[in-house]
Amino acid sequence: MSGHERRAHGHAEQGRIDAEGVFIRLGQGAEAFEAVQDVSFTVPAGEFVCVLGPSGCGKSTLLGALAGHIAPAHGALTLDGAAISGPHPDRGIVFQHHTLFPWKNVRDNIAFGPKMRGIPKAERHRQADEILELIGLGGFAGRYPKQLSGGMQQRVEIARVLVNHPRLLLMDEPFGALDALTRMMMQELLLDIWTRLRTTIVFITHDIDEALFLADRVLVMSPRPGRIVEDITVPFERPRRAEIVAEPPFGRLKRHCLDLLRPRPGTDTLPRLSPLGAPPHAR
Repeated sequence: MSGHERRAHGHAEQGRIDAEGVFIRLGQGAEAFEAVQDVSFTVPAGEFVCVLGPSGCGKSTLLGALAGHIAPAHGALTLDGAAISGPHPDRGIVFQHHTLFPWKNVRDNIAFGPKMRGIPKAERHRQADEILELIGLGGFAGRYPKQLSGGMQQRVEIARVLVNHPRLLLMDEPFGALDALTRMMMQELLLDIWTRLRTTIVFITHDIDEALFLADRVLVMSPRPGRIVEDITVPFERPRRAEIVAEPPFGRLKRHCLDLLRPRPGTDTLPRLSPLGAPPHAR
């Protein structure tokens, strides 16, 4: 067990999320709208949860609230019993497109967080090298982001978050920009890392296969305003490999998710636009 894994094991009981009656409104004045409506759920420490829903349903908005970037209008969001009131290193976030510093090499990109916390150079480089081995990029410490493939850049992005030992890892469609083969490889890598570290993960996706392959549970959201329409416990044993997506039980659960995601009469949707781009009431 590496030093990073030992530290993660010591925090195994941390990372519980509780959401109770959360409403989130976006916009100002006449442009304001309800993005998330009356959402409640619990994520035990160490669990891997996917939030699945159509584009525009509020799932990324919910993630932003968990990160502390958006304040709910009503309701409560807590991490280990403490209210989430703003961004904090205990909650790391990975986006679809990497945010690596192009002028820093891989080691220094990963070591940036520890540097900001005042950790001496030799120690933060040791930590960076340790986590590079964990993500399978041990020989790339001196490379720069532009010298890496898209999948490798996302590995470094994940490493840059994990080196801070967050209690909660938030992932906003992190593999959405990758080709299908690289995406599957990254999903398998993420499961391997999570199996070792057991950091609580909330993973946003609109891809049913991805959600069912990765998660312990899938929270299915309705179209806007986003509500949780079903909390699905994924029954497939771990470890999981790519072949599971071709098996009949996977297909049956996928069809159930498709039924949940199909629009229903009376659900809110984004406004239809005229050819000039104005909403119908403005024509």
